[in-house]
Amino acid sequence: MLSARLRPTRDRGRDSVTPDRILILAAMLVLASCSSGNGDDNESAEQSAAAPSVEQVASAGCDVATPVTTVEEEVTFDSAGTERWYIRHVPPAHDGLTPLPLVVDFHGYLEGAVIHTGHSELGTYGDEQGFVTVTPQGAGAVPRWDTALDSADVEFVGNLLDDVESTLCIDRNRIYVTGLSNGAFMSSALACAYSERIAAAAPVAGIRDIDGCDPQRAVPVIAFHGTDDRFVTYDGSFGEAVRDLPAPDGSGRTLGEGTLDTSAQGPSVPEITGAWAARNDCEAEPSEEAVADDVTLLRYRCPEGSEVLLYRVDGGGHSWPGSAFSQNIANVVGATTTSISANELMWEFFEERPLPADG
Repeated sequence: MLSARLRPTRDRGRDSVTPDRILILAAMLVLASCSSGNGDDNESAEQSAAAPSVEQVASAGCDVATPVTTVEEEVTFDSAGTERWYIRHVPPAHDGLTPLPLVVDFHGYLEGAVIHTGHSELGTYGDEQGFVTVTPQGAGAVPRWDTALDSADVEFVGNLLDDVESTLCIDRNRIYVTGLSNGAFMSSALACAYSERIAAAAPVAGIRDIDGCDPQRAVPVIAFHGTDDRFVTYDGSFGEAVRDLPAPDGSGRTLGEGTLDTSAQGPSVPEITGAWAARNDCEAEPSEEAVADDVTLLRYRCPEGSEVLLYRVDGGGHSWPGSAFSQNIANVVGATTTSISANELMWEFFEERPLPADG
């Protein structure tokens, strides 16, 4: 049985952007190799007339959980002999008995869980929509995610899901993952590793085709990426903005000083998304639909329940669409669109895609 300690989360200072915070947010990116906007356009995410009729599957916590009196808390628990922690945000109206959907939201490189909760604001959005949000903390002095499918971080997330399911009343048919940058890399990896548990994924500024990805089922994916991202470029390379970030080994060097090949070219974001579509048995070429002056939806024609979407933000930076936090640090991350809201679009996508009844 996993033991957990709870404590209220520390003050986030969400209404201000300090120099230290800007420095941290400059780095919310990228290290797979180191192993609210206007809602008027959001209807373009619609893929089906109604959400599939899939019954709730109550987690073990539904038998023991009680109403949560603190909305947001840090939870520390033992994962394979290592103390790890995450921030959990439970809607204040939750009675502790009704199974709720769960969204696991992964921070970017160096950003950390505390900063990221104020960046994506999925916890607050979950209060409105009725889902639990969990924001895990990456390991190391430079918080980050090792996205190799056999990594300790991937194992940690499996243990985290066990912990959440045993302590809260969660609908096990409605567990979803998202994340920013290196956190988007992680959400891509988890869709591969835990396809039997994760119903759908929403990588923001960092969808990846993970080496060895062979999911047990086709996982629906909705991705977001800006064409002017200077960290994880739309063309598939690490951008120049990555070079000055600290290396994860504590050496004092930067990523540009030999710890990461920033000249290497990888597959482009559309090619990566196309790889997910091929794995999900979708047609090879997507349709394109302008959903705003600066946003185009690339939609693959897929079997029902395995849809793949990419929202291309023309001129968009390394940012979370619709995030006021991202807008406040445009000098670091680039432009943030307000034409769409990543939170609204991904939740609409998630709501319609629980685990299949035969999954």
